[in-house]
Amino acid sequence: MHPFPPAIFLMGPTASGKTGAAVDLVSKLPVEIISVDSALVFKNMNIGTAKPNAAMLTKAPHHLIDIIEPTSAYSAANFRTDALRLMVDITARGKIPLLVGGTMLYFKALQEGLSGLPEANPEVRARLDTRAAFIGWPAMHEKLALVDPITASRLEPNDTQRIQRALEVFELTGEAMSTLYARQTSEVLPYNLLKIALVPSDRKVLHERIAIRFEEMLKDGFVEEVKALIANYPSLTPESTSMRCVGYRQALEHLAGEYDVAELRDRGIFATRQLAKRQLTWLRGMSRGMEDTIELDCLNPQLNELVFNEINQFITI
Repeated sequence: MHPFPPAIFLMGPTASGKTGAAVDLVSKLPVEIISVDSALVFKNMNIGTAKPNAAMLTKAPHHLIDIIEPTSAYSAANFRTDALRLMVDITARGKIPLLVGGTMLYFKALQEGLSGLPEANPEVRARLDTRAAFIGWPAMHEKLALVDPITASRLEPNDTQRIQRALEVFELTGEAMSTLYARQTSEVLPYNLLKIALVPSDRKVLHERIAIRFEEMLKDGFVEEVKALIANYPSLTPESTSMRCVGYRQALEHLAGEYDVAELRDRGIFATRQLAKRQLTWLRGMSRGMEDTIELDCLNPQLNELVFNEINQFITI
């Protein structure tokens, strides 16, 4: 017998079928779902985040969905605290925590602990935003590469949120974010983990899925959803944490008249594909040297069955 209770990580890029597989599992196994998604925490952001619909949530309730307003912020530290508390509660009920999502930083924080990074500093961020408005985020990315080449190498030049955070950390501490992460004290997660990574055997097919899904979001009223957000939360800006979720910044720019809906479609699809690329890069990094991570082809028509078989075998050993 393992000394720790079981828990499951079901990880994968956007549009990899994580939610469908997880919902299917709830009717077959004693699991409770904890969402590991930095976008699903926001209320009233349903279409653009591909949030599970009401029928899905009735069938398979998700923890950590719709917990804060779009004007609020949520961090990896917040997630770790909330997830650990929920995992204890779920285990006490005789169920197994099933953590499902694509925010790899949250998975990393939960499993490895936190690095002691400084809290966000509004003054520093405002200064960085002003500088970026003048020289552009690709140039800011180049500046990051000079002080923290390791972090810069895994970020795209247009990944504004993470570039800003890495530069903020350097300005506040005088040290590279990668250095602080490397120095962090490992904290043992007191669970017997099964880690499943859903990865595509053909990246082009995943890209096609992403395009189809974004087009469906537009048809389902994504632009109208963002209009309602602006009306209900007048303080929202493109720099708000919630509006940095993929697709929302582009929708705001479209509504501001910067480009038409056809370009919104193209930019939204491109941004989502870039997100998937970053998620897969994180997954490869997390899986490297960890033989206990099981990779499954998310394009396999029998994906739900494959996921079920792996988890069923794990919990019956």
